[in-house]
Amino acid sequence: MSTLSAGRRASAAARRRNPHRPVWEEQPSAAGQTAKGGIVAVILVLILVPIYSVVLTSFSTQGSINRAGGMVLVPHGLTLNSYEQMLSGGPVARALLVSGAITVIGTLVSMVVSVLCAFGLSRARSLGHRFLLMILVITMFVSGGLIPTFLVVNGLGGFDQYWALILPSAVSVFNILVLRSFYSGTAAELIDAARIDGAGEWRILRSVVLPTSRAVTAVVTLFYAVGYWNSFFNVMLYMPTDSQKWPLQYVLYEYVNLGMNMPGQVNSGYGAGHQVTTPLALQMAVVVLTLVPIALITPFMQKHFAKGMLTGAIKG
Repeated sequence: MSTLSAGRRASAAARRRNPHRPVWEEQPSAAGQTAKGGIVAVILVLILVPIYSVVLTSFSTQGSINRAGGMVLVPHGLTLNSYEQMLSGGPVARALLVSGAITVIGTLVSMVVSVLCAFGLSRARSLGHRFLLMILVITMFVSGGLIPTFLVVNGLGGFDQYWALILPSAVSVFNILVLRSFYSGTAAELIDAARIDGAGEWRILRSVVLPTSRAVTAVVTLFYAVGYWNSFFNVMLYMPTDSQKWPLQYVLYEYVNLGMNMPGQVNSGYGAGHQVTTPLALQMAVVVLTLVPIALITPFMQKHFAKGMLTGAIKG
């Protein structure tokens, strides 16, 4: 029995030392595993400590911030004044509604256009699909430039209009190519069966293609939503003066990066019995508010990332 066990151990050791085995099939060593764990731990600390400091500072009182000399790492006094003042009205609450509306409407517009374009380009017999595909690919590397784009949007009456924050950047060619690659790999048998049953192209897209491509659709939807939620550059171009129309990210840029005060909210107090909220605490509360939606959505979409992006990129 011992001879058999020794033979198995020798065989396993020989397999581990076999120079013909690929590197990724070798058994990891204890030192390698320890080094990987240490590197991951360091990366997590570098990511989580700043986020922890931002969140803690947003809940901190004036005394805690003064004691820390800025960003707080050790809590001494916690309060909700920053969030109460931020969400009670004023520029931040209004900007939150604007950002939410732009994200929802923009994502819907982008997904409708991207899905229809990708499905049309994925059909081999569609009219001019090769020419249109080439034109789309060219636009990934050659663009009209910032000033011509601004002149076109301004000439169409988009200056100081909400649609200028959506339509100029509504479509990503990369996302269309990913969707097209996935749609091209849809089982031909399913499409043929649908056609035998009398289904047209719209029915095939709705009943066959979309249900079999939920993963890539979810990932592309998240990409568009994150892009709209984090966008502020178009605001600088087309809506720089009217603060009533600013989305949350541009409020963050103006009041945090540039250090501007929020009118009516900083140094004014929230009411009787409430402490005055410091600019730093309120600024960090805005930062937290911009992070919360993405932090809540991403874990639910994580399972689709590898399947949606890798499969969509490889198929076809």
